[in-house]
Amino acid sequence: MKKIVSVVLVVLLCLGVSACSKTETNIDLWKNATYTEDTELGEGAKTVLVEVVAEDKSVTFTIHSDKSILGDALAEHKLIEGEKGAYGLYVKKVNGIEADYDKNKAYWGINKNGEGLMTGVDGVKFKDGEHYEFVYTK
Repeated sequence: MKKIVSVVLVVLLCLGVSACSKTETNIDLWKNATYTEDTELGEGAKTVLVEVVAEDKSVTFTIHSDKSILGDALAEHKLIEGEKGAYGLYVKKVNGIEADYDKNKAYWGINKNGEGLMTGVDGVKFKDGEHYEFVYTK
């Protein structure tokens, strides 16, 4: 009987530690976020929806812009930061949340309607009403 109780206690302890560590990760990711609720930004002829997903939380930005390149519309509102490279902008921060592969093996994946894009943010020409996602990936 002692063995069964010991095994059950070990399993419960492991589950508790796992749940706590996931919660701490979420808090750390979102603590530097610029926005923590859905937000509408800008004025312009075109509207694009951009959802930022990190761990189990997301916020959606409704961006109104006259820009035609997604990266330009996001930079206009200081929603992305990164470094220019040979293939364009390497996005390291979205909404203040850092994903730097060199530091923590994380990166921002860019999707359009749930499907991964094969181009960088400064190569995406968007049309009025389109929906994009930036997904924190580790």
